[in-house]
Amino acid sequence: MSERATRNGNSSQEPAAQNKEKVAETEGKPRAEEPEEEIDIDLDAPETEKAALAIQSQFRRFQKKKK
Repeated sequence: MSERATRNGNSSQEPAAQNKEKVAETEGKPRAEEPEEEIDIDLDAPETEKAALAIQSQFRRFQKKKK
């Protein structure tokens, strides 16, 4: 086993060939539809508006920094 697997706590890695077989088995099959999780957020709440503004300002800073 590699040191990386031991450090990450992932000591039971499968060989690549077995992993490829699993991918090949699932490629042709449609996924089972998962029911959408309903999220109940009050969009008119002042806390929600403050959080949205904080997220937007951080995103804008990130965009400026990227340029």
